[in-house]
Amino acid sequence: MTATQPRGLRRRAALLAAAVELLTEGGFAAVTHRAVAQRAELPLAATTYYFTSRDHLLAEAFAQLVDSELAATRGWVAAHGLEHILDEVAGADRMRQLALWELYVHAGRDPALQQIARRWTDGCVAIVADALGRPADDPAVRLVYTAVSALWLEHVVEQRPAADARALLTLALRGATPSP
Repeated sequence: MTATQPRGLRRRAALLAAAVELLTEGGFAAVTHRAVAQRAELPLAATTYYFTSRDHLLAEAFAQLVDSELAATRGWVAAHGLEHILDEVAGADRMRQLALWELYVHAGRDPALQQIARRWTDGCVAIVADALGRPADDPAVRLVYTAVSALWLEHVVEQRPAADARALLTLALRGATPSP
């Protein structure tokens, strides 16, 4: 069901916020109807009223996480520049990033999450394209996006030094930007 009344909108938002928190803290496995209801301090029946299944709840939480991360990343790049994006990654909430990447990879097995994962990718490509002043279908944009994603994932999962990643990103950006 979708919420249309103010109370229903608040309850649904509280459930989604709880699901995102649980994803952040414990990953995919931590999100159950019971855990979400408990975290939101709502009856268990509320989760099944607003979300037909756990998959539906996860998809909505993933979409919310993607939207908030894209907005934050776009704002950060606009303020600081793409060349410093890995500084933002290094300083961001690692557990939240792990949740995002975990769901992104899980989307490969779950068709319901694939469109949300694509929205994440397309949004990141658009941010890179804007930062480089190039169209999103430019191969250089895709190359830089791929470098940023791989370096981001390495940092989040393996906790590699940010300085090494910065050096590689600088090299990728140098190759993607035309010489004067």
